[in-house]
Amino acid sequence: MVSHRSYRHTVPGIDMDELGGLLIVVEGPDSSGRSTQIWLLSRWLEQQGFAVEQMGLKRSKLVANELEQAKNGNVMSPRTMALFYATDFYDQLENRILPALRAGSVVLADRYIFTLMARDMARGAPFEWLEPLYSMAVIPDAVYLLDTSAENILDRTLSSRGQLDYWESGMDLGLARDWYQSFMTYQQSMRHQFEPLMERFSIERVDGDRSILEVHEDLKSRIEGVLAGFADHRRG
Repeated sequence: MVSHRSYRHTVPGIDMDELGGLLIVVEGPDSSGRSTQIWLLSRWLEQQGFAVEQMGLKRSKLVANELEQAKNGNVMSPRTMALFYATDFYDQLENRILPALRAGSVVLADRYIFTLMARDMARGAPFEWLEPLYSMAVIPDAVYLLDTSAENILDRTLSSRGQLDYWESGMDLGLARDWYQSFMTYQQSMRHQFEPLMERFSIERVDGDRSILEVHEDLKSRIEGVLAGFADHRRG
């Protein structure tokens, strides 16, 4: 059975030795192609005979609606935003991730705590405050960051949505009055915040500027190695 650990503290009442599934995380900014890759990987894994559970940001039944309403009002402070997303994460950890791992499923996370940390650090939160906040998170078996240029993210965002998002443009930070300039500055800041996280949390960089198929094949080849180790544990 695969052995799972949390970063520091175990969720109360959870026996980590009972968690036999896999947790695979795909990180990346909006319009990096991340959600498309999660969908493709889910289909591929199911074809290989694996049960798959997906999780992502703002999917908690507990606070998702309230979080969306707060974001629409453009009035959240950085601390409120951080705690909203942490609540969203822990509700999904307890009710989706842990049960799926206990059942032996592969959990595909459409972003995890790392995007949350990077966002909060970009808004002034010290890592020393964030690390204990997410100390009960289960350590993933693999984390991949779709490293995509700000120019490509901008083009894809405008092509798919026709407009920029207030929060993903960092407009709450007062980086610039112009939305375009604020977006570019914020995306560069997020990329900068991810650099120390990549080394600390063993996040693998994946070139997100390539075609959907090229990125998918790259992710598949990397995940096949994780699955091989998973199969060896199960046979053992």
